[in-house]
Amino acid sequence: MSIAVNNNPQKNFINILWIGLITGTLDGIAALAWNYKANPAIIFEFIASGVFGKAAYTGGASMVLWGILFHYIIAYAFTTTFYISYPFFYKIFRNKYLIGFEFGLITWFVMNIIVVPVSKIGLKPFKILPVVIGVSILIICIGLPIALIADRKRRKYLETLNK
Repeated sequence: MSIAVNNNPQKNFINILWIGLITGTLDGIAALAWNYKANPAIIFEFIASGVFGKAAYTGGASMVLWGILFHYIIAYAFTTTFYISYPFFYKIFRNKYLIGFEFGLITWFVMNIIVVPVSKIGLKPFKILPVVIGVSILIICIGLPIALIADRKRRKYLETLNK
């Protein structure tokens, strides 16, 4: 079996497109819900500030749109990576829920230990409750949807091979 969920690049591409839309939207909604007291624009300005720095908070609607764009680019990057590598993780863990958990942990680690510190946001102090909530959101909104859908597609593909 190849590293992809199936051997049809077009199907994989279409699956990644709609799974990325799902994960990006779920994660965006979770971010808005977690910060329900804040103006929703602030959430996406914060994301845009990773590239534009403090100017993102005074840039108006264009910075909100940049933040939404960056948010989905990041969601698609994780979706693509995890969807394509799902068979590899499955060979090791053999449990789609454990894999979804791992995907969420990896996402949190990459974003908070690598991406955010090297962006214009910089390293933020770690507080245990926000870390637990953040990891939980990423497991539920990114890791599990990708793992559950990739596993379903993997099983369908294997069924077609066995016919």
